[in-house]
Amino acid sequence: MSATAMLPSAPAATKEPQHLRALARANEVRLARAELKRRVADGEVAVADVVLDCPWEATSMPVAELLMSQRRWGVNRCRRVLQAIPVPENKPIGAMTDRQRTELAARLS
Repeated sequence: MSATAMLPSAPAATKEPQHLRALARANEVRLARAELKRRVADGEVAVADVVLDCPWEATSMPVAELLMSQRRWGVNRCRRVLQAIPVPENKPIGAMTDRQRTELAARLS
């Protein structure tokens, strides 16, 4: 009794195996995060705006990873800011409460 899980009405283009779709999605997210971090490092995007708006590519990104993508931000500076709120370094941006978001954005502005 082996059953294969398939989507009931999946189009022909999405009939590829689930693990390949997952790899493609992970690559898409990785590239989007890299671009976001590049824009933050160049000063095109403010970290406070990313924290408040929470775009799709930042939803599962750890908050420390975003903070350290800024110029002149390292582990110690990141920890100091996050301990004052308090927010764990590995907390995903999408899982932060509204209070945590506004507090962090205020400290960054």
